[in-house]
Amino acid sequence: MQAIQNTTKVDPITLQVMSGALHTIAEEMAHVLYRMSFSSIIRESQDIGAGLFDLDFNTMTESEGSPLHIGSIPGYLRGIAQCLQGGQWHEGDVVIHNHPYYGASHSPDLCIVVPIFWRGELVAFAGNTAHHVDIGAATPGLIIDVPDVFAEGMLFAGIKLYEQGRRNEGLWQFISHNSRTAKQTKDDIDAQIASAQLGARRFQELLDTYGKETVFGASAQLMDYTESMMRSRIREIPDGEYFAEGFLDDDGRNRDKRLPIKVCVRVTGDSIEVDLTGSADQVQTGFNVPFEGSTKPACYCAFRAMLTDTAMMDVKMPPNEGSFRPIKVTAPKGSIFNPIYPAAAEARFTQCNRMIDLIIRALSPVLPLRTTAGNSATLSFAAYSGLKPEGDYWVFLEVNEGAYGGRPGSDGPDSIDNLMANTRNNPIEDLGMHLPMICERYELRDDVMPGAGQYRGGIGVVKSQRLLTDGFITHESERHHDVPWGAFGGTQGTVGKVEIFDADGHVEQTYAKFSNLAVQAGGGMSYYAPCGGGYGDPLKRPAQKVLDDVLDDFCTRERAFEVYGVVIDAALQLDSVATERRRAELRAHSTSAPHSPKSEKVLEPMS
Repeated sequence: MQAIQNTTKVDPITLQVMSGALHTIAEEMAHVLYRMSFSSIIRESQDIGAGLFDLDFNTMTESEGSPLHIGSIPGYLRGIAQCLQGGQWHEGDVVIHNHPYYGASHSPDLCIVVPIFWRGELVAFAGNTAHHVDIGAATPGLIIDVPDVFAEGMLFAGIKLYEQGRRNEGLWQFISHNSRTAKQTKDDIDAQIASAQLGARRFQELLDTYGKETVFGASAQLMDYTESMMRSRIREIPDGEYFAEGFLDDDGRNRDKRLPIKVCVRVTGDSIEVDLTGSADQVQTGFNVPFEGSTKPACYCAFRAMLTDTAMMDVKMPPNEGSFRPIKVTAPKGSIFNPIYPAAAEARFTQCNRMIDLIIRALSPVLPLRTTAGNSATLSFAAYSGLKPEGDYWVFLEVNEGAYGGRPGSDGPDSIDNLMANTRNNPIEDLGMHLPMICERYELRDDVMPGAGQYRGGIGVVKSQRLLTDGFITHESERHHDVPWGAFGGTQGTVGKVEIFDADGHVEQTYAKFSNLAVQAGGGMSYYAPCGGGYGDPLKRPAQKVLDDVLDDFCTRERAFEVYGVVIDAALQLDSVATERRRAELRAHSTSAPHSPKSEKVLEPMS
């Protein structure tokens, strides 16, 4: 397979047309995928990604799905190239792939790839990924405490589900007998196939209209343009090494062992290296991160978020391979971010989010206007399951929201997916229609308060789900110990917690991660997300905003007085004179200014 070499220069107007056309194809692929799917994790949460890729496996365009899905597909393609069944692509082929040691993000994210032929020549690929409800692993839906990759369920490595248009019926039957939700899994795979085939047809139509030279010439220019935009942003960061570290709660088995994450961001000219040396060694559970499919894309996500925020750019950066090129990622073999086969590596969500949060923290001194205070930086992923009366399984996957830290110019958003995730919540009406569960509480936390600051931290969600039949719960989350940090004088946020309750109302607090916990009918789980840290000096927060927070029950009168220096009387009225006096007292007693190292350059907003 030889990549198409193209040096054709395309005029600016045609280039813009190509950019829009390519991105529209990716978006249409994504819409077809989630609208045709049956499982709520795809249909409602949209835990997917889709795009077009050239013969060198460069991302030509991508949908606006979960960043970790998109950035990982080139890794899947490189893995497929290593183990492709038959070694050759033909028209009508459909490949299924999910092996975490051959580029996959993790095993439940099945990838479907179809080759794109034009006038008899292989020219590109259309592919997508989607998180599936169950692929036959050791426990329903999600796995954490498992010994190796073979306990993760079905592993596909460059296998042709269709070869020259004919379905591999033996493989299709194999899938039928190796998933607890076989019909749902196969229907979702069919949706992925339809999405990829649509992408192939749309790209062929684009080639028919403009020709190969123009389309691939434009694609190459767009990648170069995106790369140049990314490099120009990186050049505005002072050269140097920037460090941050934190700790993960545990690995899902060894409860008393905190796991360090160490991040060094090394800036040299217009390129960046993220060095994770010093992070925890790989663990004996599934709490490891596939390097190609998850560790690297998570780093890409961090810098795309900080450096190419559309709110701070005159034009939107075309989403393609160019944004990845200036970024190098280093993680020692045998570490939690680069495990050695056959270590299990399915439960990799929270480590990626915490790593992104630490990249933000490391760069905060030199990017104060592009970073946040500590985010919840976790991801509550829960699998609820049980047996139907006829003996089949039901399985439900749920992604719960967290919160951002305060940020320049605004409070941290409340109850929202953050950092590497971009999934939607599953409507509770959908839950009640299809599953023996009910949602009893879904609101902002009222048991704690977010970090205080000129811009306060976001408030985490609390969600309580009760099972109506006997069942099982597996849950993966983080940050029951390591508190979200405050920035530039803001105070730290609050940690999360998980409670298990029974039908009689007995409640017990438990770990962030646990596997296949048996719950009797009437019992369930309550998840409390961490709250974000505050950004900036709390004494600079407008007194009216503090009063608004008190009226909304986001802050108590006592906290308003002690931390913000705002005096609110028993009638919930603002006392402006007393507030000025109280704030003057607090300033007089302050012994240090908000953190802003004088030895380091502080960047102005990027235009």
